[in-house]
Amino acid sequence: MDKENKETKGEIIFNIDVMLARRKMSVTELSQRVGITLANMSILKTGKAKALRVTTLAALCEALDCQPGDLLEYCRGEP
Repeated sequence: MDKENKETKGEIIFNIDVMLARRKMSVTELSQRVGITLANMSILKTGKAKALRVTTLAALCEALDCQPGDLLEYCRGEP
């Protein structure tokens, strides 16, 4: 791919920290409610995850009493 046709891809932003603050919940408590390790929850929270299972997303929504759109945000890349 040459430089002229190269596009910067957008990214998905995880807003888990925002929802945790709104719910006054710790990362540890959320990881226990969702059933994933604290290390994996930290990866999600910091946005370093490369994938997210739909079942995990559903469990996050259940634990935080929210919708998927409250947790995920798409940010366009710069061309």
